Amino acid sequence: MTTVLELAALATTAFGLVAASVVLAASRRLMPALAVLLDFLTAAGLLRLAGEPSWNTIAAAAAVLAVRKLITAGLHAAQPR
Repeated sequence: MTTVLELAALATTAFGLVAASVVLAASRRLMPALAVLLDFLTAAGLLRLAGEPSWNTIAAAAAVLAVRKLITAGLHAAQPR
């Protein structure tokens, strides 16, 4: 079962890159494309945790979530009001 989940996580990451590229090409804006990519990376991290969780996978998922929060907060702070 873990092989299936690892492949699903890899496919989710690949689909995220493709989807973010499409959003960037269509909207010419970085923030929506980055939001799509970070959502897909979060989903991939959670899929990895659904298998046999180890401290490495927990740390990787936590790192992705932390980076997602930091980037989102930084983009919202830099956005003109």
